[in-house]
Amino acid sequence: MTAPTTSAPDTTAPTTGADATTANATATATATALKALYVYGITPAGVSTPRSPGVDGAPVRLLTESGLCAAVSSAPARLRPRRRDLMAHQAVLDELAAQGPLLPMRFAVLSPRPDALASQLRADADHLKRQLEDVRGCVELNVKGTVVPGHFADLVRRDEGLRALALRTRRRPDYEGNVRLGEALARGVRREARRAAGDVLDRLTPLAVRTVRGPTDDEQVLSASFLLRSADERRFRRAVDELARACGDRLAISLTGPLPCYSFVDPSPERSGR
Repeated sequence: MTAPTTSAPDTTAPTTGADATTANATATATATALKALYVYGITPAGVSTPRSPGVDGAPVRLLTESGLCAAVSSAPARLRPRRRDLMAHQAVLDELAAQGPLLPMRFAVLSPRPDALASQLRADADHLKRQLEDVRGCVELNVKGTVVPGHFADLVRRDEGLRALALRTRRRPDYEGNVRLGEALARGVRREARRAAGDVLDRLTPLAVRTVRGPTDDEQVLSASFLLRSADERRFRRAVDELARACGDRLAISLTGPLPCYSFVDPSPERSGR
């Protein structure tokens, strides 16, 4: 959903003919832009309007249709990911999530007009309600793991190939030998970290309703989001703490959340084309 960006028409000079047509078109576009809505999320009908100010300080209101509520505010003239606006977006979502299931929108989702958003809620009501039931009573927690460098001594003791390479380099030290040893150690460290990341996933996945893996690279070898029943959150946190202690020499684990269930909802069915 996007909103057009236009400039206000110049009303200081008379317009005739082609100029009048252009002015009327510009005025229509401007009026449409002024009706554009910033969308925070979708909930079942009946929630209370968030008290937190929205993006750009705009008051948040609820648009209700077909048993659903969309939390919205007037779209700002210019939308940029400023820290205060990102925090305002999150504050609105936090208030909504505290009241029940929520389909959160990411920052900067717009709808061109209130009637367009109401029509979309009406058309997609069944899909949206199923999504809300799927996350009812749930929270999202995100776990990331990064490589811990430096446990070379233990790695060399356990890896026969590395042990032999380190011994040759120590006996005949040279630049190329040192480079080869350094690269081999780095590969070994990443391999151990990835193995630990796999163990973490194997331990945590059964504790969650659903798990979604995120992108990884050579340094961040673990990224996963977990959908949890709220009642299971404490047990999950204890498990993460235990795993962080067990593999802390290979993998630095961080836990973020609870979060709105971004990773486990699709507010629009495929046919909507968004």
